[in-house]
Amino acid sequence: MKGGSFVGTLLASCAIAFSTYSRLPMPQVAWSERNMRYTLAFFPLVGAAVGLVFWGADALCGLLGTGTILRAALRTAAPIIVTGGIHLDGYCDTVDALASHAPREKKLAILKDSSAGAFAVIWCGVWFLLTFALMSELESVPTLAAGFVLSRTLSAQAVEQLPSARPVFGPGAGMGSALKAGSRLPRWVLPAWLCLYCAALPWLNRAAGLAALVCAVGFWLVYKRMAVRQFGGFTGDLAGWFLQVCELVMLAAVVAAERMCALWC
Repeated sequence: MKGGSFVGTLLASCAIAFSTYSRLPMPQVAWSERNMRYTLAFFPLVGAAVGLVFWGADALCGLLGTGTILRAALRTAAPIIVTGGIHLDGYCDTVDALASHAPREKKLAILKDSSAGAFAVIWCGVWFLLTFALMSELESVPTLAAGFVLSRTLSAQAVEQLPSARPVFGPGAGMGSALKAGSRLPRWVLPAWLCLYCAALPWLNRAAGLAALVCAVGFWLVYKRMAVRQFGGFTGDLAGWFLQVCELVMLAAVVAAERMCALWC
């Protein structure tokens, strides 16, 4: 492949990643197999954009001298505003599917149902309540901002490793299956993102960053097992569920590490 066309493919894959998983303005790019080839490699970069907006919103609150409640609300809302709530939608669908305790085929059908059930509404409220409460306690904002890169790196790595729960082609195929089918992701890309996160720890709250890393990786292992046992593999909705819960787990880990350091250090 010529250098210019390779760069064009990279730019197209980057544009697809941002236009799919964020509401940031991007040029329109055709969803061809070639253009989608490296989309998953840029998913952590979307997380970097989310983290920067999250960090910037918090810094603006600091400049304006806003109160704790408004600051926590803006911290909670900023990532959802950037992503358009696409991952929260997957979280709600997955909660409904898991709460059904139905056979695998029925669970997959629930994931495709656009309506929200009672369990989705209940657990979405629980997610917002816990996130808002923890955001009001958060001190190391840059550490959590870096976590948005980490969660998306692990999510993309799971897509690479897990089988698709739905057909890759045909009427039953989903968005996640399409991305996996078109991916030609080099094996070193996602580990490189993980190494970049680890390299940034000395400039963050090291204890909180390590706590977030350990908890995120632990939850990632649980998620991979659950996805295979309950659904037969990954779907786009399951990836959204993973991101929302993983980021809540990291938030709790960061706050807990901050409190322990304050008590013991």
